[in-house]
Amino acid sequence: MVAGARPPPRAASSIGRVWNVDRRRFEELVADAIDLVPEDFAEALEEVAIVVEERAPARLGSLYGLYQGVPRTSPSGWAELPPRISIYMHPLVEHARNEAELVEQVRVTVLHELGHHLGMDEDQLEELGYG
Repeated sequence: MVAGARPPPRAASSIGRVWNVDRRRFEELVADAIDLVPEDFAEALEEVAIVVEERAPARLGSLYGLYQGVPRTSPSGWAELPPRISIYMHPLVEHARNEAELVEQVRVTVLHELGHHLGMDEDQLEELGYG
């Protein structure tokens, strides 16, 4: 399964932004989001690798994050790769108007992708506020 969190249709523009986030700081924000994962999602962290990447592959369009793997709720096969969540730095930074907004969207993106690992679909994630 491949499932990704996309920017909202009317995402904020980076035009005129006067703040910036480097790779080290962005990775800290992702680590902070992982540390704050609610208890009902936390055990999934031991089963999935979370990596920071610059951008999603061009063929996928603009994404904030991407889950690649077999959700817990699906039968697994012998030839599957370990589950992986990619968090894409540049789309998140470019669409955030300030660091507080970025922190919140990184948190939501991590939870959104973990939700896919737990077998949740887009509607379920939206109901939880992780859409």
